[in-house]
Amino acid sequence: MGGRHRRCSCSRRSPIRRLVAALLVVLFAPVSARAYRPFVSTDAAVADVKEVEIELGYFNLERTRRENTITTPAVVLNYGVAKNWEVVGEFRLEGRPDVEISDPGLFVNGVLKDGVLQDKEGISVAVEAGPLLPSTLPHERGVGAAATGIVSATLAPFTVHVNGGGGLQRDDRDGFAVWGVIGELPVHGHVRVVGEVNGENTQSERPISSALLGVIWQTTKTLSLDAGVRRGIIRAAPDWQFTLGLTWSFALPTRSTLGYWLLEAPRPAGV
Repeated sequence: MGGRHRRCSCSRRSPIRRLVAALLVVLFAPVSARAYRPFVSTDAAVADVKEVEIELGYFNLERTRRENTITTPAVVLNYGVAKNWEVVGEFRLEGRPDVEISDPGLFVNGVLKDGVLQDKEGISVAVEAGPLLPSTLPHERGVGAAATGIVSATLAPFTVHVNGGGGLQRDDRDGFAVWGVIGELPVHGHVRVVGEVNGENTQSERPISSALLGVIWQTTKTLSLDAGVRRGIIRAAPDWQFTLGLTWSFALPTRSTLGYWLLEAPRPAGV
């Protein structure tokens, strides 16, 4: 069938077209993803201002003395509130077999010293602190607190992140200390082999420590996929953990950007 495409003579877009344009702004805004799944520890970097970063563990299997626990999803939301500062919220859903909300928390992360992760020379230094919120699990329905210091550096060809901190548990208010070391090695294109050793010491409980070996694939500027296998080093830790996840970043549109896309952006022929 023949015929010419014609431009719409309307001066404003339809509400549906405006909504589609706004969604395109959100979904395809070019920002860089920083995947710090599948680690327990983190790095000395934060989301850019008005950038949202979603870390989703869509499959986690934990095996402890022949008992399996499936955790899906594990969600971390990061939002850049100011230069070098972000707010982080996180939680997990566990099947035991009942569905439980575990490990909820709300934190503020800040970069105290720009370094390799901010495209500067030297080490990057950051801090993370905030409350541990009540969960639905028994003996975890109070409020605790945690704070961690983070240092990131390059030891060619590796990038290394060192964590150390502590706090108070939710219900019994026992003190705890946490530590972790992450290593990253680029191997091909946008693929990195990663490893981690981390641990936690809590009053009146046996220490827990484990080691992770995994891979991160940066598929696009805004999306990365990860997979990892974790092995408990001492008996108090889970025997094995297997995890798959992703990290997706996007920038929230500004008023000027939204106004352009809703009212001024060129329309394709025939629309």
